[in-house]
Amino acid sequence: MTLPAELAAYLQKHPETRFVDAVLYDLCGTAIGKRVPVRDAAKLWSSGVAFCAGITTLDALGTCWDVNGIGFSDGDPDATSYPVPGTLVPVPWAAAPTAQVQIAPAPPEDAPHWWFDPRAILGDIVVRFAALGLKPVVACELEFYLVDPARDASGRVTPARPRQSGRAPEAPRVLAFDKLDEWAEILAEIDAACVAQGVPAEAATAEYGGAQFEVNLGHVDDPVLACDHALMLRRIVKGVANRHGLDATFMSKPFADQSGSGLHIHASLVDDAGRNVLDETTPDGDRILGHAIAGLQATTYDAMAFFAPNINAYRRFAPNQFVPVNTSWGINNRSVSFRVPMGGGKARRIEHRIAGADANPYLVMAAMLAGFHHGIENRMQPTPPSTGNAGEEADPEMPLRLWTALDRLEGSTLMADYFGPRYPAAYAAIKRSEFEAFMADVLPREHDWYL
Repeated sequence: MTLPAELAAYLQKHPETRFVDAVLYDLCGTAIGKRVPVRDAAKLWSSGVAFCAGITTLDALGTCWDVNGIGFSDGDPDATSYPVPGTLVPVPWAAAPTAQVQIAPAPPEDAPHWWFDPRAILGDIVVRFAALGLKPVVACELEFYLVDPARDASGRVTPARPRQSGRAPEAPRVLAFDKLDEWAEILAEIDAACVAQGVPAEAATAEYGGAQFEVNLGHVDDPVLACDHALMLRRIVKGVANRHGLDATFMSKPFADQSGSGLHIHASLVDDAGRNVLDETTPDGDRILGHAIAGLQATTYDAMAFFAPNINAYRRFAPNQFVPVNTSWGINNRSVSFRVPMGGGKARRIEHRIAGADANPYLVMAAMLAGFHHGIENRMQPTPPSTGNAGEEADPEMPLRLWTALDRLEGSTLMADYFGPRYPAAYAAIKRSEFEAFMADVLPREHDWYL
């Protein structure tokens, strides 16, 4: 059999390869797929790999809830997925020499894509900017914890303890180099894996929580690719941590007494000539920036269930925690939801700070860009910028419980316009079912409080 050109070139460079992982991501951003022996890998390109079409609707337990006829009602049909060109890369942390290639489902016969595929939904929203003569340029930042795989006596996880210093794992040392040095080997392996896989990792910083870190990804002019990078980074971090006998978590709030983990997105817009239209030195820079921020302010509460997709994610939101609790914006101010960082001119951008690190990046990016587009298209005006502490008090209108966020999403005509008429209700139904399954068990605290 003649090998596909991409596979042939890869195997010439990596002849030791034994397996190829065909990877896509479910609704929670978990990497799923099939591991194929290299002798059969060419079939991925020629005939694809079949999964149930509703794979991108699975919840945190991998359950399909038969929402909107996806699953049992329609006979759980397969959709054939094929490699995304240019995504065949090594898996440096694998025990046996392994490659990975991202796959995407071929569309059904009667539609350009599966209506419930988050990656395709994001692609549709990006296309809308072409009519405005604009293209988004975006970058993701992800926070995570390294954690001890052993649970404590109460069944809880704890931050990983540094082996060199024996320092208390919960010790907060934001931006501290000694903390980076303690975990230098793992962080270096994460960076090396990013290089090997073409993930544009830039700075790594020590965050507030014990064994909590942030990795910044470089700006790209393809939002779908940026989200691919974010999910690849999540797999890299978990894979490298496991290689060192640790776990890694992107939970929004894994520890009640430590800082949460966020997914921040930096975004600007360029015109057909490649000029940043948010640049304040241009005649319309401030105006377009204001329109984009106003659109975010108008759409954020409707999209909150995308930014905070599970019950744990809402534990992250509290006043005075550098976590957004309203729709404020400001310049060089980390207490707001929509921050305009220092470094104007060509580098001027908006940082969206609401989402948790466990949110689906495709849906977060889609919701953020929907806000940009809505505000610019309708020439909306923002509130005045906030100065000082904008996070001192939560907005009572902000849906800071999962069930209220799901109600808001399901009733949103704006989200239905951008995500498709069926998707908001389907997503809400999936997450409600997941929540009901979570609540079906008696929790330990119920015994502590009510026995």
